[in-house]
Amino acid sequence: MASSKERKSDCLKSFFPCGHDSGWVKEHGRLTRWRIQRKCVSPEEAGLCGCRQFVAVWRDRHHLRGGRVHKKAQEYSYYVSSTAPRDYDEAALLDAMRGHWGAVENGSHHRRDVSMGEDASGISKRPQAHMMASLRNLTLGLFERQKGTSATSLPSWRRKMTTSNAIRMLTSKK
Repeated sequence: MASSKERKSDCLKSFFPCGHDSGWVKEHGRLTRWRIQRKCVSPEEAGLCGCRQFVAVWRDRHHLRGGRVHKKAQEYSYYVSSTAPRDYDEAALLDAMRGHWGAVENGSHHRRDVSMGEDASGISKRPQAHMMASLRNLTLGLFERQKGTSATSLPSWRRKMTTSNAIRMLTSKK
């Protein structure tokens, strides 16, 4: 009789046939493996204008502590893509998707966390967290808008910014 682990593995293989398997990658204190499967469709079949593919990604993560796995997690994500299937094979599509989220993480999120301490925020209620995220986005937008002027860094710019200056920046046509 098969163990529950073997049944789970067999179920995974039949439920999620692998179009591409990245193999195990060690980064950020964890081992991660991505598998991707896609279904090519016409926009008419999908019922979505411009849709060319449905994409499913399975992530298997093993969080490491002291060189040993201390926590395992699996996650399924689903995407809709307008790229033509011939433009990317499964490996290239997975790389493009990972690159997009890497840019998000290393761009906006990194600045929001390092310059504004977002991850250290003690706000846990959803409406207040959304409001603070909106204010941080507004702050970053204002900083980006005046970037070519005198300000050198976001923290020093924030210390000098006044409400009247912010309103003037929002209403100016630049």
